[in-house]
Amino acid sequence: MNDLMEILGTGEAQNVSTSVQLLLLLTILSLAPSILILFTCFTRIVIVLSFVRTSLATQQMPPNQVLIGLSLFLTFFIMGPVLAEANEQALTPLLEEKITLEEAYTKAEKPFKEFMSKHTRQKDLELFLNYANLKKPESVEDIPITALVPAFAISEIKTAFQIGFMIFIPFLVIDMVVASILMSMGMMMLPPVMISLPFKILLFVLVDGWYLVIKSLLQSF
Repeated sequence: MNDLMEILGTGEAQNVSTSVQLLLLLTILSLAPSILILFTCFTRIVIVLSFVRTSLATQQMPPNQVLIGLSLFLTFFIMGPVLAEANEQALTPLLEEKITLEEAYTKAEKPFKEFMSKHTRQKDLELFLNYANLKKPESVEDIPITALVPAFAISEIKTAFQIGFMIFIPFLVIDMVVASILMSMGMMMLPPVMISLPFKILLFVLVDGWYLVIKSLLQSF
């Protein structure tokens, strides 16, 4: 009887363990979009592309699906070396059972930390370190991921807004010129945006705008 209870108890423990593992897996999958956004260059790319569409005033052209898809592929392209290093140093040895899960996490964390720290402003990182009363790290590996990720995120947002501002300037000039011409002609009721839109699209096409924007994004990393 006691042996039977022990067997049943062991079976229940295994079921609980499996349920916990399944719950953790579902949690990781639900957090995957956030990890993609905050650990990679996706934030900067999608914000800059959104600024391009807004400055052109083309409403929903290109559609959101196109911008998100292009941002994803650019992210995978730029993050390729980082992902390859994490796969070589952590994922492959873990699948081959050469290292433990904790060692794999530490090894996978290193290339992402190096990438994020390279594009994180010192002031942003110090903000979170000082708030958490943490000592100044001596190396990249010593930076806590909980402080590095938000610092990297706000640094990326600031950089994206700086690039977006530079993109806005030529289109703003076109809007101002068209608006002043319409006012001088007495056409007060005609929306300037309706007239300036074709000129902005023409300018963007003539200078090969999408090529220049993507090139600038690639060079910024």
